[in-house]
Amino acid sequence: MRSTLALAALAALTATACVSQGKYDELAREAENLDNRLKDEKGAREALEAKVRHLEEQIATLERDKEALTSRLTTSESRLTAAAAERHALEQKNIELSALNDELAKSTRKLAEAKEALEKKSSEYENLAQSLKQEISEGKIQLSELQGRMTVQLKDKILFASGSTRVNKEGQDALVKIAAALKTVQGRIIRVEGHTDDVPMPKDGPFPSNWELSLARAMAVVRALQDSGVDPTVLSAAGYGQYQPIAPNDSPENRSLNRRIEIVLAPKAGGR
Repeated sequence: MRSTLALAALAALTATACVSQGKYDELAREAENLDNRLKDEKGAREALEAKVRHLEEQIATLERDKEALTSRLTTSESRLTAAAAERHALEQKNIELSALNDELAKSTRKLAEAKEALEKKSSEYENLAQSLKQEISEGKIQLSELQGRMTVQLKDKILFASGSTRVNKEGQDALVKIAAALKTVQGRIIRVEGHTDDVPMPKDGPFPSNWELSLARAMAVVRALQDSGVDPTVLSAAGYGQYQPIAPNDSPENRSLNRRIEIVLAPKAGGR
């Protein structure tokens, strides 16, 4: 603009006054210099404006990056906090699990010890098992022992004919073997228990009910054991009739299981 004004002034001066050629040339050069400086300043200003815009764009980008990084940092901190809490919870669970494992190990040892004690067989059991090996293998006699209580279970048909209380030959032979082992028993009571099925006694029969039949059969076994040398002071008899079945009385096979004699050996201080 300043060069344009200079040129206009020069033109006006030329038009109104008489100017020497030298003065005119000097003014022309000055106008040209002013014009060049103006162009240079304009270019520099445009360059500065472009640089400012570029810097502003960079600042905006950096602000966005900063916001993104802040968001990521917040998310990471939240995740770290959650991870720390989860880790703490897992550590607590591990502590609890370790305690449970210790308790389980103790319980397992106690269970194994208890099982060993339950399964440990007495000398009377071993003697009876050896004496009655054939009868046990044939299923005529069952032998069991639990917590110091031994039971010899005999099916009634091994000992008695149907409806009878007289011990038959097969039963006498079995009771002789049982008595041989029982004669060595110390500190035990020997209780013979009679059991029946739920079939009622005939009205014209010798026994009013299964109570009497079961007791009579138990007494017959007691006498046989005494006759074979078992100390009578440790012997006793009990009749339970049909009221302690080991199977439902719903078939001939199950009723046969319920008709039985059980010889129970228990500590003298105990009892059924």
